[in-house]
Amino acid sequence: MAERSTAAVDVADNSGEQPLTAKADQSTADGVAKNPERDTDSDQAQGSGGTEGSGRKASPPELHSGHKLARRYRLEECVTRLDGFSSWRAVDEKLRRAVGVHLLPADHARARSVLAAARASALLGDPRFVQVLDAVEENDLVYVVHEWLPDATELTTLLTAGPLEPHDAYQMVSQIASAMAAAHREGLAHLRLNPNAVLRTSTGQWRIRGLAVNAALRGISSDTPQRTDTEAIGALLYAALTQRWPYESDAYGLSGLPKDVGLIAPDQVRAGVHRGLSELAMRALVNDGATASRHEAPCTTPEELVKAIGEMPRIRPPEPAFTAPPEYQRTTYQQGAYGRPAPHPGATQPITTPPPPLQSRTGKALKWAVSALLIAALGLGSWQLADALMDQGGKSDDTNKSQQTDGGGKGAAQRKPTPISIKGSQEFVAKGDPQHPGDVAKTYDGNPSTYWRTKTFNEGPTIAPYKPGVGILYDLGSAKSLNTATVSLRYPGDHTTVELYSADSLTPPSLESMHQIGKVTTTGTTATVKLSKPVKTQYVLVWLTAVPYSGSDPSAYAGAGYKQAIGEVKFTG
Repeated sequence: MAERSTAAVDVADNSGEQPLTAKADQSTADGVAKNPERDTDSDQAQGSGGTEGSGRKASPPELHSGHKLARRYRLEECVTRLDGFSSWRAVDEKLRRAVGVHLLPADHARARSVLAAARASALLGDPRFVQVLDAVEENDLVYVVHEWLPDATELTTLLTAGPLEPHDAYQMVSQIASAMAAAHREGLAHLRLNPNAVLRTSTGQWRIRGLAVNAALRGISSDTPQRTDTEAIGALLYAALTQRWPYESDAYGLSGLPKDVGLIAPDQVRAGVHRGLSELAMRALVNDGATASRHEAPCTTPEELVKAIGEMPRIRPPEPAFTAPPEYQRTTYQQGAYGRPAPHPGATQPITTPPPPLQSRTGKALKWAVSALLIAALGLGSWQLADALMDQGGKSDDTNKSQQTDGGGKGAAQRKPTPISIKGSQEFVAKGDPQHPGDVAKTYDGNPSTYWRTKTFNEGPTIAPYKPGVGILYDLGSAKSLNTATVSLRYPGDHTTVELYSADSLTPPSLESMHQIGKVTTTGTTATVKLSKPVKTQYVLVWLTAVPYSGSDPSAYAGAGYKQAIGEVKFTG
């Protein structure tokens, strides 16, 4: 099937719904601003089929720090000025938060395509991408407002310290490939996926910025958008493993490969590279079949790359290094020298001669007296012990057994369950669109009247084949021993099925990459999943695979059909 893409590309739609690009002119979106935008001005080659549209050059707007857009967005610092547009760090004075803003004249040759790309990206609503918050044409200006993440670090910056650890590289390529596969299912391509566009947050989650918009700003298009983005992901993995750019030219602060040697596998560039990841990078980069192993098929789409990652053995994080405690040091008090002055270096200490034993007549008499007293004390103690045992013998065996049984029962310690606090959450999307990702935090805010809900399905109770399931991933902050999960539900009925999975991160590549640890089906409003044995994990997926039928719910803006909502989730260890 031939592919064709501009900034917002209509690739093959597997979801059965209208592509987001068809809805782009109908809506804008708003969200939580968190992410910084810093982009390079040069378009460095990635070895893909991208082309740069020339277009008519328009003069950039004459703006300065302090200028305010829509009486709301105050420009603070210009971070990019290129080809008639500029990018700024700004402040949303209405919501008191940092945002990023792209600006270009309304008569710019690419103004229409930038607006369309921004609105299509905003409709996607996938939290793995830096969200577009607004896209407006006003006063001869077109501007796009997006998130600004102050706690995020670009992959470019991370690689200045050296290549990533195998587990970090595995997490990066898994999350990026999964996100891009979801974007392509909705008809969106990136086409400028480079180390400046990939960010890692403080929680370890990887985010992608500039979906569709960065390419539209620069007039970049591709006849094979899925292959272009897949090869870009391969280049990111190659750079993460080797700290080298997989082409001859230097780019993004990385040295290119030596000239006239061709594309060599990462494990031939740097010693100690994980072989499975090395072959994966080559399968994504070399799309004509000349892979590292020359046996595996090339990956030409993000979906194929996600499947290849799922077939790999999971790469677990390294074990924490154990630091031996300091060697025990005896104090001067234990050595019997407390309060004595420290000896001078090199001075020989006199050896104190112990006093002689009691050898005189008086000493011998004293020793015999002490011995006699000890013998008398032992005899008296033995007699009292025997008398006590005889008194105890007169009591019945049944009484003794009852007392022993009662005493043992009262003394037996009962282990109380320990609540486990939730530090973060993320809606997990295995197929198609997310449900309501902005409401996931309401499932552990302590308020049972707030909730996260699914969409309404026409058939049920089993959600398949629309989706394999829907649910939320929770971050427990660190690895905890999990025994029980209690989920409060909004709708009773026949029936709700809740499954629990343990994951390696907050954004796993697929449901198959996680391990099921529990399951329960209920017709009530509480689902309690008790594990057969404690499981130590940091990330837990609460996964709904069946939901009951219920009537319309006006307060939740939900019609009649098969649906469910989660009020509160509690974990105990």
